[in-house]
Amino acid sequence: MLITPRSALRNTFLDAVREFRSEGRGTAADDTMLGRDIELYGDRWQEPAVFEDYVRRLIADAKAETARPAGMVPSTTLWFAEGDVFLGRLSIRHQLTPRLMEWGGSIGYDVRPSARGHGHGRAMLRAALPHAWGLGLDPVLVTCDTTNIASRKVIEAAGGSFEDKRGDKLRYWIATAPS
Repeated sequence: MLITPRSALRNTFLDAVREFRSEGRGTAADDTMLGRDIELYGDRWQEPAVFEDYVRRLIADAKAETARPAGMVPSTTLWFAEGDVFLGRLSIRHQLTPRLMEWGGSIGYDVRPSARGHGHGRAMLRAALPHAWGLGLDPVLVTCDTTNIASRKVIEAAGGSFEDKRGDKLRYWIATAPS
């Protein structure tokens, strides 16, 4: 289920980060939200106080008045968990900048490597649509790399309507209004 980030999941979150790192995430070349967070926090997440600050920052980032770097927009981050096991993360960006229109879209998500192939990505994205609707977002843009067949299938299963390919990104629009 999608939940607000919480410190109680720190140990399984850190397990997931190790998995993401083993596939090359968190390097300077990883220009994703997760990649930037791994690069910024790294091993400091081991400290409970640092992790609690991180969780507070994620929650605060949904508020328009929160200070953020230039070009960044308010974003609601939700975690996907089964019980106390962190399985993935999802961000709903409250508005689209020109860069997000081309590259990142309204919703971005990551499923930890050991949890892939079990329908979690599909469940996460579908569960995020009512949240996006509640933020006044309809439809939402979701993008994926042209080579990411699994993500393409997740987006299409959630009702994604293909718009076009821009560079190495496929762009889909998904209605969020209740049917």
